[in-house]
Amino acid sequence: MTDKAATAETRQDRFERGMKVLTEIDGPAGQRVIDSLADISPELGHQVVAWGFGDIYQRPGLAPRDRQLVTLGMLTALGGCEPQLEVHINAALNVGLAPEEIIEALLHSAVYCGMPKAVNATFAAKRVFAERGLLPVKTR
Repeated sequence: MTDKAATAETRQDRFERGMKVLTEIDGPAGQRVIDSLADISPELGHQVVAWGFGDIYQRPGLAPRDRQLVTLGMLTALGGCEPQLEVHINAALNVGLAPEEIIEALLHSAVYCGMPKAVNATFAAKRVFAERGLLPVKTR
C-alpha cells in the first residue's frame, strides 16, 4: 500500500468530520434535517454533512459566527428558505451571535434583497427566539 493510499480520506471520514462540525454548530436541529432526508434522499443528507460541513464549514478562513452571518444573508436573499433559516438562526445563536446581531443582519439584508424577504426571515427568527425563550429582543 502506498503512502498516498494509506492517507487517502474516505467517504466515511468526510462524513464523520462533517457530523462533528454539524453537531457543534447546529446541535440536534442539524441531525433532524439529515434524519428527515433518510427515507427520500440519503445521498443528499450525506452530501450536506460530508461536503457542506466536512469540507466547507470546517475551513479556517472564516469564524463560525461569520459563516452563520453569511448563511443568514444568503438564505434571506433566496427567500422561501424559512425552515433552513430557522436551523441556521439556531446555529447562529449556538456559535455566539446575539439575537440583536441576528436581527440587525436581517434588517441589513432588506437593503439588498427586499423588505418581504427580510420580513419573512425576521419572522423565522422570532419563532426561534420564542422557542428558546429569548423574546423580547431589544433593538433600536
